[in-house]
Amino acid sequence: MVVMATGVVQEAPYDGSRLLRALADFRAVGRSDVAFGGPVVAGGTALDITGLHGTNTRSLQGLRVRSSYGLGGKALMIGRPVSVTNYYDARGITHQYDGPVRAEQLETVTALPIVVDRIPRMVVYLAHRTQVVLGDVWYDAFLPLVRKVEREIAVDDEVRRRLLALGRVGAVPSLPTTTSTPPAVQLTRADLRDISDELADLAALIDDEGLRSRLEEVRHRVELGRSPEPAAPRKPVPTGLAAREIDVLAQVALGQSNRQVAESLGLVESTVKSYLKNAMRKLHATNRVHAVRLAREAGVID
Repeated sequence: MVVMATGVVQEAPYDGSRLLRALADFRAVGRSDVAFGGPVVAGGTALDITGLHGTNTRSLQGLRVRSSYGLGGKALMIGRPVSVTNYYDARGITHQYDGPVRAEQLETVTALPIVVDRIPRMVVYLAHRTQVVLGDVWYDAFLPLVRKVEREIAVDDEVRRRLLALGRVGAVPSLPTTTSTPPAVQLTRADLRDISDELADLAALIDDEGLRSRLEEVRHRVELGRSPEPAAPRKPVPTGLAAREIDVLAQVALGQSNRQVAESLGLVESTVKSYLKNAMRKLHATNRVHAVRLAREAGVID
């Protein structure tokens, strides 16, 4: 867990297999010999190298790089990529970490900081064992991948924020005492449903299967947290929805992506998209989450 300079408590992003997959992607895009990196820690004053891909030794594993020191520390300090063609003779960086770099026989090294909301969150290194001149096209090729990682970290942050909010609610207010403590706020079923719908919409936008599964798990926990509330039976409101459109909306309400809906209903993904588009048009919905909400309000899905 990391306490950033802003005072927000955040867990280190991209650990374990997620980090290794990201490093593999960066290495492939850059056609680099080695990729390594890890999260920004210690309130943004350092980074820990926790993932290696393509290395011959473990010399870099567990290395803590302080801000402004070495190539990665410089990238962390200024918040933008830094590259050297000949690492050992490079000026403009300090050389405290030459030993681990030399053990890997690295020559050309680039440090790419991943920045979310103007705060560096992780640093990815790409390295070649020969001296390579890197041009603008090489750097530009990483932009989609950097944006993808930034987006997924932002999603992680939002999930944690909502979980923290859920952790602060649900308590029954006690009688007033001499020490005045604001009572916990009780979320309504509508509040929890809105959170669940938002998580479902986020899950549908995520390509990473592992992250999508984590979002679905969180959404399930939100569903379980709904307070029992007696409700009078309601009659379905006519919506003009076809049976298959209702089936698709019911699966979307469970947080499934279009591909997962297609697998569940035995359809092709393009057909699912067509059903969903028609349902949104009939319900006058602006997006899939809005469509699910309107369908629930109409009583056609649970």
